[in-house]
This record gives sequence, C-alpha cells and structure tokens, in this order.
Amino acid sequence: EVQLVESGGGEVQSGGSLRLSCAASGFTFNDYCIYWVRQVPGTGLEWVSSVSAGGILVYYADAVKGRFTASRDNSKSTVYLQMNNLRPEDTAVYYCQAMYGACLVRTLPSGNLRGQGTQVTVSP
Repeated sequence: EVQLVESGGGEVQSGGSLRLSCAASGFTFNDYCIYWVRQVPGTGLEWVSSVSAGGILVYYADAVKGRFTASRDNSKSTVYLQMNNLRPEDTAVYYCQAMYGACLVRTLPSGNLRGQGTQVTVSP
C-alpha cells in the first residue's frame, strides 16, 4: 500500500520546538521529492519546504527559513522537519507530500500522494 504517515505534532508554547516525521511506504522513496505543506483550517495549503530525492537540496518558505530544518533518511524512507523557535502563526496541520522527480520551489506539489497530517499548535 502506498502511504505517507506523519507523526510528532503536538502543542507547545511560543519559542518551543517540535520534530515531525513522515514515514513512507509502497513506492520508490528515493525517486521522489518530499514536500512539507501546512494548512490552517478554512484556508488553503501553504508550501513550507522541499527536500530533493537525494536529500542534498532543501528549500524553505521565507516564513520558516532559519527556524525549520528539513532532512531525510532514505535508508528509513523517512523525512523529518525540525521546527525551532515556533510561533503562534505556525499553528496548522502539517502534511508531507511526495512527487516524482525534481523539487518544485515556492509552489505546491501536484498529485495526491499526501499523508493524513499532524496537528501543530503553538500557544502564545
């Protein structure tokens, strides 16, 4: 079964940290760019980060640059998002999404290979 499963969300105070994980299965993980996107209820998806298939190229939205670090371990078919210095405006459901080939930057990926999401809540 093709799937992506996020974990690691929770509630923290402003300035705190969380580490999200995204475990993939059922497809050739090493061939796919993995994206982190987020969504506040009632609004659209927002691109957060892209991690290239080999993990060498990593891109970030301006809103998270310098605070978030994305990485992947292809031996475990897992992608991570380390989130530091969290702010209330980071509150959202965070999804990982896979798309074959080179990463897109500053744009949402297409397709439906996306996890179920994990809630991140940052209190003031």
